[in-house]
Amino acid sequence: MSGYKKTLQNAIRKVHTAMAFYLLCALLTAHYSTADIVKPALVEISVYADGHYRLELRASIEAMISGINSSYKNTQDSPYAEVYDELRPLQAAQLRERFALFEDELIHEIQLFFDQQRIALQITEINIPEPGYTKVPRISLIVFEGRIDRQVKQLSWYYPVRFSDNAVRVRQIDKVNEKWHWSSWQWLRNDQTSKAFSLEEVFTEQPAFRVILDYVLAGFEHIIPEGLDHILFILGIFLLSTRLKPLLWQATMFTLAHSITLSLSMFNIISLPASIVEPLIALSIAYIGIENIFAHKLKTSRLALVFAFGLLHGLGFASVLADFGMPHHAYASALIGFNLGVEVGQLTILSGAYFGISIWFKNRQHFHNYVTVPGSVLIGITGLYWTWDRFSWAAIQNLA
Repeated sequence: MSGYKKTLQNAIRKVHTAMAFYLLCALLTAHYSTADIVKPALVEISVYADGHYRLELRASIEAMISGINSSYKNTQDSPYAEVYDELRPLQAAQLRERFALFEDELIHEIQLFFDQQRIALQITEINIPEPGYTKVPRISLIVFEGRIDRQVKQLSWYYPVRFSDNAVRVRQIDKVNEKWHWSSWQWLRNDQTSKAFSLEEVFTEQPAFRVILDYVLAGFEHIIPEGLDHILFILGIFLLSTRLKPLLWQATMFTLAHSITLSLSMFNIISLPASIVEPLIALSIAYIGIENIFAHKLKTSRLALVFAFGLLHGLGFASVLADFGMPHHAYASALIGFNLGVEVGQLTILSGAYFGISIWFKNRQHFHNYVTVPGSVLIGITGLYWTWDRFSWAAIQNLA
């Protein structure tokens, strides 16, 4: 039995020796090889409000140079595997030298379009990691930078499928106004150009007439339907009299006053915190409503009061406009547009009230008794409630 065990042990030992010898021969005769998975390139294009762009391409330089793309499951499936295997263990500086011979070809093949016009690309930075673990593909960063016109509205991108599939997205960045917009990723296969990415969310500098139109709409919407407090103040002005002349005088004083403080506030000449302005605006509404109950005709003191209250409302408009944001390239146009939109909103209210109510009352006393008094009571009560609701004693103390 012991002889049988000894024979079996000798046989196992010979098998192990043969296997070790075979493995050693395989290692000695084999060439260096890797089997990296071919990954798609990742492309991020950032456009900045100061008029420059930065394109970051993250991809395997070794795969680019050797001509291995995403049609291969891994690098060893490609007929160019030997070239890839030669490049993969190179130090960063060595691979950079090899890439220098390939740069012109890359720049010629990839394409970046702004408003369908292809632009010349220039590499400004290359970051190649050291080889590291060679069983994992090395991803390098290639950066292209340049300047573009602020009137550009869209961009598109092309990356040849001979390099690989790619995913691309666009970032719009306005650091001064703290505005950003990230697009969704586009996954590009089959040698296709990306769909156009819009740049109008943040980057595109609108022409002056477009800025004016946008801010006219913003000013109008601040009155109708969003500016209930301003609507009540305008209605309070209207309720004093059925005559058109007193109405126009008051509207003119109010417009002149709030235009002054709106402009001064937006140019940082005067400023009051909203915690002070908003309660005072509410108090002005209450005062106008209460005064209407006892007043029967327009006086100089009424015009002075409307002018003073208009100054307050202008500060309120400025607070809203500051939150809305102002384009630095068309500041004056935006201010004019917003103010014009406010005026259109106010005139809409006054016209609707005048032609919808006043023309039906030929008797001024009837108008005062049945329209002015009940309407002014409601406006006054609402103004007093808002004054209390908005009042902050802590804010008054901080101001002092």
